[in-house]
Amino acid sequence: MIKIIDYKAGNAPSVLNAVTHLGFEAQLTRNLSDLDGASHIILPGVGSAKATMESLDESNLLEALQDAVIGKQIPFLGICVGMQILFQHSAEGDADCFAWLKGNVIKFDSSKVRVPQMGWNQVRFIKDSAIDAENDYFYFVNSYYAVPEDNDILWGIADYGGDFAAAVCKENIYGMQFHAEKSGEAGLALLNGFLEIK
Repeated sequence: MIKIIDYKAGNAPSVLNAVTHLGFEAQLTRNLSDLDGASHIILPGVGSAKATMESLDESNLLEALQDAVIGKQIPFLGICVGMQILFQHSAEGDADCFAWLKGNVIKFDSSKVRVPQMGWNQVRFIKDSAIDAENDYFYFVNSYYAVPEDNDILWGIADYGGDFAAAVCKENIYGMQFHAEKSGEAGLALLNGFLEIK
């Protein structure tokens, strides 16, 4: 069963709609016991990194996610803020995050680009993964972006005042800075690819 983490600041219902549209069985997860039997886990994100981490902590999901993703190696997808909190620290709210991936999250330079980035941007996929991905346009809403310490985890990049990490992957962990669930056929194809990982 595909589990979609539903917390105060998330947009889980729209991700659930996209997943069920693709023909997969999924449910929203709000607490520890709901994670039982997960075949895949998706963490959508809207809002700030700090609010997301606090909400997950209040729901007693932090340790459960650590056990499921790092311990049991269940395929995991973080979307938008859900990708950013994969890293060690976010400047947004001075938040300590999962630290599953090395690196930090910083804000776009408002003297160079409009902040937040809002709209369609092209993603160039630069390495192979278990998900077939083609260069295409995806929908972004973000003021912050991840700066990985290890470029080997960079899966896709986009240009907004310079190249930034639009997608990352390492083993069973995937992150998409863009909203795949709002990115038309290209986004649905990526979601489908993730959900077909065994």
